[in-house]
Amino acid sequence: MMVRRTIAAGAALLVLILLVLGVRGCLDSRKERAIKDYADNAEVLVRESNGQSKELFALLQGSGSADQAVDAQNKVNGYRVQSASIVDRARDLDVPDEVAQAHRYLVETLEFRRDALARISSDLPDALGDESRRQGSEGVALQMQVLLASDVIYAGRFTPSLDESLRKEDISGVSVPASTFVPDIEWLQPSRVADAITGLRTGSSGDDQASGGLHGNGLVAATLGGVALVPGDAVTVPLSGDLSFEVQVANQGDSTETDVAVKVKVGQGDDATDLEGTIDTIAAGETKSVSIALEERPPVGQQVPIQVDVEPVPGEQKTDNNSQTYSVIFTS
Repeated sequence: MMVRRTIAAGAALLVLILLVLGVRGCLDSRKERAIKDYADNAEVLVRESNGQSKELFALLQGSGSADQAVDAQNKVNGYRVQSASIVDRARDLDVPDEVAQAHRYLVETLEFRRDALARISSDLPDALGDESRRQGSEGVALQMQVLLASDVIYAGRFTPSLDESLRKEDISGVSVPASTFVPDIEWLQPSRVADAITGLRTGSSGDDQASGGLHGNGLVAATLGGVALVPGDAVTVPLSGDLSFEVQVANQGDSTETDVAVKVKVGQGDDATDLEGTIDTIAAGETKSVSIALEERPPVGQQVPIQVDVEPVPGEQKTDNNSQTYSVIFTS
C-alpha cells in the first residue's frame, strides 16, 4: 500500500512539474510575441516618420513659384497633422513591461518631431512672405535643432534601450530601423535654411549659395585697446601685454551669414603681421563684434599702418565698405 501511494505521489508531482513548465513556456512564448509585435509596430511608425523627413527636405531643396509656395505651406501643414497622428498611435501601442523604458524614448523622439513640424508649419508663411521673412526663416532654422535633438534621442536612447531589452529576453530576428530626420548638418545653418526658403519663394535653386536674396556685410568700426581707430588720422595706443582689436561688422543683407572672416594686417611688407578672427553667425540687420588679439609687439614711436578687411560672403556684390586703413603710433 505504501509503495502505491509513493508511486501515485510521484506521478502527481511529475504532472504538476510538467504543467508548471508548460504554463511557463506558454507565458514566455506570449511575452516574446508581445515584444516582437511592439517592435514591428514601432518600426511602422518610425518608417512613416522617416518618410516625412525625405518629403520635407526634398520640398526645401526644390525650386518654386508663388503658387508652389502656397502648395509648400499646405504640404508642411499636412506633415504637422501626420506627425501628431504618429505620436497618438505610438502612445496607444501595447507596451510590454520589458520595453517600457525604450518606448518612452520613442514617444519623446516622435514628440520632438511633431512639435518641430508644427512650428515650421507656423513659421513658413512668414518666411515665404514679404513683411516678416527674416523672422520666419530664423524660426524654421531654429526647429532644425529640435529635429536634430530627436535624432540624438532615437540613436542614443531608444535604439540602445530596445536592443538591451531584446538581448535580455534572448529575442532575435527583430530589426530596428535607423532614423535620422535631419539629413545633413548643414541644415543647422540659418543661411542654408534661408536660401532654401528663398528658392521656394522665387524659383531659384535652393542649392545656389547666392539665392538667399541680398548678401553683404560692412565694416562699422574698429578699436585697439579701447582706442577708436580713425581713418586718415594717426591715433596713439599705449602698448600692453593684452592688446586686442575689436572690429564691429554689420550684416547689411537680408540673409543670415555664417563663418564671416575678419582679417587685420599690422604693418606692411615682409614685417607685417597677419591676424584673423571669425564671426560664427550674424543675422540680417545685426551688428556683431569680433575680438582679435595683437600677438606680436609692433615698432614703437612711428606710424604703423593697420588694414582691416571683412571677407566677402558668397553672393556679396558690394564690397567697397568691407575694408579700411588706419594708422597707429604705439607708445611704451
